[in-house]
Amino acid sequence: NFIRKLCFPSSPWCGRLVIELDKELYGPDNHLVEWHRMPTTQETDGFQVKRPGDVNVKCTLLLMLDHQPPQYKLDPRLARLLGVHTQTRASIMQALWLYIKNNKLQDSHEKEYINCNRYFRQIFGCTRMRFPEIPMKLAALLQHPDPIIINHMISVDPNDQKKTACYDIDVEVDDPLKGQMNSFLSSTTNQQEIAALEMKIHETIESINQLKTQRDFMLSFSNNPQDFIKDWLKSQSRDLKLMTDVAGNPEEERRTEFYQAPWVPEAVGRYVYSKVQQRRQELEQVLGIRLT
Repeated sequence: NFIRKLCFPSSPWCGRLVIELDKELYGPDNHLVEWHRMPTTQETDGFQVKRPGDVNVKCTLLLMLDHQPPQYKLDPRLARLLGVHTQTRASIMQALWLYIKNNKLQDSHEKEYINCNRYFRQIFGCTRMRFPEIPMKLAALLQHPDPIIINHMISVDPNDQKKTACYDIDVEVDDPLKGQMNSFLSSTTNQQEIAALEMKIHETIESINQLKTQRDFMLSFSNNPQDFIKDWLKSQSRDLKLMTDVAGNPEEERRTEFYQAPWVPEAVGRYVYSKVQQRRQELEQVLGIRLT
């Protein structure tokens, strides 16, 4: 009999591997081979699986990737709603919050509550839920990601030139600059340098904003001096009212027509009378007598 041999290179992204051989050929107790990554698993160049036999045999390989951080497969209904299939828990929560925000599902009076629309009612089985309840309800809709399935033919034909089969599997890896950035940010010296650069950026932005304001001011004046002066006087009048805390309409009060209204003489008389009474009280306090 020939020895069928499968060789697999070890990979830090492989969390579990299941090899399923022909059950009729090897029996119910010897047709499955499983490998699980454990916390104590030592990294090696690979491992081999050997079985006796002298005929070609088909095998199925199920490869479960070890995502870090862990990833989850969403319930099909929620996946279609959020446009997310398999992602980390944080990314799923972010997509869920964006859906709630865009569809205005947050209660306008009780901010901690979500008013479920018809899709949420079908998926979560409730008409209203609180924000702290979302992780627990979401956990029931998360599943392990689908394994990568590879169908392979083990050939024992000596004339078969194809003795090795290679498969490319896409995996997500961290940016290689992430480690360098973390070490850079954790350094005390670099923290001081970053703070100085942030202050310089802030000052530069303030300077740019001031120069832009001055430029807009000059451009407005040069494009239409007459309208600019009118608008500027209106603005200054409004600012004066705000600073002196006086009520009124600055635009109306700066025109002569405002002071020719029928009520103006009576208003002037009342104003003069109030000023005379105010002055009289001041004199009585100074002299210590009551004027009659």
